[in-house]
Amino acid sequence: MQEPDHHDLSDDSDYAASQQQGLGKSTFRSDSGKFGAGGDGGVWEVVYFRENVAIHPTQYSSERISGRLRLIKQGDALFMTWIPYKAGQSGVDPARYGENSSLSEKDQNLYTIRDLPLEDVHSIRRHTPALGWQYIIVVLLSGLAYPPLYFYNSGVREFLSTIKQHAFIARSSDDANVFLVNNFQDPLQKTLSSLELHGVASIANATSHISFGSVSSNQDINRGSSSNSEYSGKPRKRIQDPARDISIQVLEKFSLVTKFARETTTQLFRESQNNGFNNYGKIQKNEDAPSKSSVAPDHKIEANIHNVPVPTDPLKNELSLIWGKPRKLPMGLEEWNIFLDPEGRIMDPVALKKRIFYGGVQNGLRKEVWKFLLGYFSYNSTYAEREYLSSVKKKNYETIKFQWQSISPDQAKMFTKFRERKGLIEKDVVRTDRSMSFYDGDENKNVELLRDVLLTYSFYNFDLGYCQGMSDFLSPILFVIEDESESFWCFAALMQRLGSNFNRDQSGMHAQLFALSKLVEILDCPLHNYLKQADCLNYFFCFRWILIQFKREFEYDQIMLLWEVLWTHYFSEHFHLYICVAILKKYRQKIIGEQMDFDTLLKFINELSCGIDLDETIRDAEALCNCAGENGEACIPPGTPPSLPIETPMMYQQDDEDDFGKSGCI
Repeated sequence: MQEPDHHDLSDDSDYAASQQQGLGKSTFRSDSGKFGAGGDGGVWEVVYFRENVAIHPTQYSSERISGRLRLIKQGDALFMTWIPYKAGQSGVDPARYGENSSLSEKDQNLYTIRDLPLEDVHSIRRHTPALGWQYIIVVLLSGLAYPPLYFYNSGVREFLSTIKQHAFIARSSDDANVFLVNNFQDPLQKTLSSLELHGVASIANATSHISFGSVSSNQDINRGSSSNSEYSGKPRKRIQDPARDISIQVLEKFSLVTKFARETTTQLFRESQNNGFNNYGKIQKNEDAPSKSSVAPDHKIEANIHNVPVPTDPLKNELSLIWGKPRKLPMGLEEWNIFLDPEGRIMDPVALKKRIFYGGVQNGLRKEVWKFLLGYFSYNSTYAEREYLSSVKKKNYETIKFQWQSISPDQAKMFTKFRERKGLIEKDVVRTDRSMSFYDGDENKNVELLRDVLLTYSFYNFDLGYCQGMSDFLSPILFVIEDESESFWCFAALMQRLGSNFNRDQSGMHAQLFALSKLVEILDCPLHNYLKQADCLNYFFCFRWILIQFKREFEYDQIMLLWEVLWTHYFSEHFHLYICVAILKKYRQKIIGEQMDFDTLLKFINELSCGIDLDETIRDAEALCNCAGENGEACIPPGTPPSLPIETPMMYQQDDEDDFGKSGCI
């Protein structure tokens, strides 16, 4: 199918300039073209090559990982690779390109992009700031994105020009800096980007992919070392009721593209399932995967796999000494009043947060307490100040809400972003927690409130807008607060931190998954090593846990309790990561013993939903947090999103009886 004229890149000034400068196909080949044979006998060719393309793993511009970016052609297929430099790599000038001398092997593997087929790319966003370096963000059909790639030696326009020569690419009509890839291919291919369709893996599987191997020394491509491989994914059956909310679909779409989303450890395209080995023995696919009903409540899943010896948990003895404190009953009204002075101030916020951490809050009291935990009210505010603030905030909310309510139908026709967000929100809210009586039934007023608050937030924070999964967070807040304006401001405060979970470049999610990998490494090194061998070191199987803060893993009343615990920040602002570690350690015997690979592990993790003991998990996470101590906090990069903003940079100190926990055992 031919591209419409108004989408053709020939009207792009960068593209035109590159053609005028002779940066066409022949130039790329003369500069960097390499030829060789793939594992299946096909001829591959490097059609684009650029040195000193870097990523920034933290928010500090001085910390960067430099490498080589390539576009590789084989037959009609185009692949993209980005391989970071190794320390002391031959042919690399450290003064010019940097040598990544402080980069560990596991960090190098974490960010490597190997053999990404362009047919699996949805779009490429180009950023050309007035000051600073140009960079691109490659977004996959799943909605996930690789970290931004910074071009320190220029080359963005040449990169796009090369893709133009070998694949369909068109400028987005909504954003001139977004280039859609494969947008005009077969209509079935277009459906891959939809979050509402299943079976996308079967379409992606239609084409086999090659592996171009790893890069070492001064060799650009390891000739003759490529191996045939192909996606082994299958259309997955929906585990949950499709009428339940949209967040499960986010992970489902992710799970269908796991094979090419892996930016970690060894080759992205592995050898055939039946021939794959690792250091722990042969990985065997369990075609008869356990059902959800077999997981809960005792989690005893029978599998047709021979168990192998599992390394002992290195913290088994230490954890028994610092086991988390017993859980208490939820705090009630009488106990709550003890924390208030006559004018309504919270006299001891730390003691209050400690009490909530160990027991939560009774349902009837949550409406008041959550406003403090979520930052709507200050702990030092009085009754009178809170009453005045509520009236002011309500007026502010109505002003913001009126911005979208006043848009006429004629205006909406010329406001594409508004139409898109409104349509997505209306589509999501009718499937969010509809099993709850609060949201059940046709023409439910609470569903309308859910829509109104989300639409208003999309105008309040227009840059972030609305993303699938946000309704998951707002639903319990609206259920508890039961006031439109106050629910909005509580939700807005929550998004101050969790908003980065929904960044298009997935920077917030990548940071948290990276921090999780570091925590597992120091708290259970054998498990970490196994996940590395099994190509699971990206921890994408925990994606749903972190994205929506375990919303799908626990029942509604339990998730409200867990969120209260996380919002206290009593032990750590990253306590949700210790919850992840606690769950993984609980099932380490099964994960290692049954030699789970990525897809099997992802399916297993999904099927734990509503079968996890929450109180036990919180106690385990507390013990792990105590055991990790300062080492645990130090391994989490600065800027990694916590659950909520905290009022002071100081961690809440525990009582003297917890001195052992503060020192840490690692």
